[in-house]
Amino acid sequence: MLKPLKIGNLEAKLPIVQGGMGVGVSRSSLAGAVAKEGGIGVISAAQIGYDEPDWDTNQLEPHMRALDKHIKRAKEISDGGIIGVNIMAVTNHYEEYVKQCIKSGADMIITGAGLPMELPQAAAGSDIKLVPIVSSKKAANIILKRWDKKHQIAPDAVVIEGPLAGGHLGFKPKELVDIDICAYDDEIKKIMEVVKPYEEKYEKHIPIIVGGGISDKEKMQHYLDLGADGVQIATAFVTTEECDADIRYKEAYINAKEEDIIIVQSPVGLPGRAINNAFMKRVKAEGRIAPKHCHRCMEACNPAETLYCITEGLVNAVKGNVDDALLFCGADAWKADRIKTVKEVIEEFTK
Repeated sequence: MLKPLKIGNLEAKLPIVQGGMGVGVSRSSLAGAVAKEGGIGVISAAQIGYDEPDWDTNQLEPHMRALDKHIKRAKEISDGGIIGVNIMAVTNHYEEYVKQCIKSGADMIITGAGLPMELPQAAAGSDIKLVPIVSSKKAANIILKRWDKKHQIAPDAVVIEGPLAGGHLGFKPKELVDIDICAYDDEIKKIMEVVKPYEEKYEKHIPIIVGGGISDKEKMQHYLDLGADGVQIATAFVTTEECDADIRYKEAYINAKEEDIIIVQSPVGLPGRAINNAFMKRVKAEGRIAPKHCHRCMEACNPAETLYCITEGLVNAVKGNVDDALLFCGADAWKADRIKTVKEVIEEFTK
C-alpha cells in the first residue's frame, strides 16, 4: 500500500510527482490529469506562452498570461488537486514568474537548472511550497545553508534528480558515460543526511522526492524503500493522450531505439539527454546552428555564440516539427510502445 505524499499542509493521495517538461510538454492538460488521479501535476514555465500571438515580440507578458491560464485550467481539470510549476533557475524574469504563480493559485514552485538561491525572497509573504531540485550533496548543502542563513527558511520538500533523467542534468558529461546507479544511491543517502538537521531546526518534515529513470513500479519501489517519500516521473507521461505535446513528439519516443538516446550539450551550459534525431546530427556535423531570432529567455545564453537556439529547438518539438527539434527525454524513453492515458500510466505504477 503506497503512502500519501505530504508536503506541509498539502497531501497527495499518491507519492507521485509528475516532472515538469518544457517547452509546452507539460502544461494544464497533463498536469491537471495527473493531479486528478491523485498525484502532483507540474506545469513547466519554460516559454509557456510560445503559442500566444505576441510571444515573439514580448518576452514577459505572453508568458504571464499563459501561466495564469494554465494554472487555473489545471486546477479545474484536477478538481482541486495539487498543481506545481517548474521554473528553471536560469530563466530571465525569474522573480516575476514566481509572483505570477502565487497570484494564479499554484500550490508549489519546483526549481532546477541552476541553484535557486533567491527563491524564498521572491516568494516572501506567501504560503506557496518551495521545492529545489538537486543532484548532489554539494548542491543541497549550498542551497539549504543559503536559505537558512539569508532567509531563515528551509525547503518544503527536496527533489533529487538522478543521472538517468531527461532534459538538463546536474552532472558533468563524463559522469553520464558510465552511470553507476548503486553509487548514486549512496549520493541520495548523503543528500538525505544533509536535509535532516534542517528538519530538526525548523521542526518540520522535509519530504525527499527522487526522480530520473523511474520507468516502472519496481524502480519506484526501490527509491521508496531507500527512504524517499515520493518519486518524480516525467518520461512515462509523455506518451499519454493528455500530454500537451504534438502527437509526432510522442511518436518520436515510441519509434526511438535504446541507442538513439544520447547525451547532448545544451546552450544553457548543462549536459542533457535527448533523442539523436536529424537536428542533433546537424548540430554535430555543422558545429553550430545560428539562432534565427533571440527570445532572451535565459540569462546564460549568448546568441552570438550559442550552439543553437534552445527555445527554437524545444518549440519545434512541442509543435511536432521533430526533424528540426531538440527532443529531450529520459533514459528509458525507448521503452514506450503505445499511447496510453494518464490513468493507465498511474495504474501501472500503483497496482
